[in-house]
Amino acid sequence: YGVKCRAPHALVMTFLFKSGSLREKLKSIAEATYTHSRNLAYFVFTYKGLMAFQSRLQGKKIPFHSFFAACIGGWLVFGDNNPINSQIVMYLLSRILFGLCRLAVKKGYVPQPKQDPFPLTAALVWGIVLWLFEYHRQTLQPSLQSSMTYLYDDSNVWHDISDFLIYNKRTDSK
Repeated sequence: YGVKCRAPHALVMTFLFKSGSLREKLKSIAEATYTHSRNLAYFVFTYKGLMAFQSRLQGKKIPFHSFFAACIGGWLVFGDNNPINSQIVMYLLSRILFGLCRLAVKKGYVPQPKQDPFPLTAALVWGIVLWLFEYHRQTLQPSLQSSMTYLYDDSNVWHDISDFLIYNKRTDSK
């Protein structure tokens, strides 16, 4: 699963944003794919092992088991702050925020919105991220900075159609 998720992403991001020889780029793609896959495998093994251990210890599975097992696995496997783990954790954070909002509505802690809250959420997310990019760029994750630099800074200068189709930051002068 990690290969399925990471390899295409690493391929695109490497060829869009990284410089270096083809060999260096392929090595970078392989390393990112390996790290992502290995970490997911280690996490699943740790999580399932701790779930089985707790269930056996207490004679049944209880909701706290999954939280505890995942916290331990998250600490051990994803606790190293590197680009791969950072992306995975940010990916999960965005999904759990949506999930917690839906759970709050389902449980009745928050009333069911009269209108779809997604347009407001989209507006706020984009407003905040562009404000951060323009005025506090260094606070954003490096790959997000690269993407936004490409979209909002590098796009100010165009040479020909290849800028649009390939990459618009020239290293050679034409």
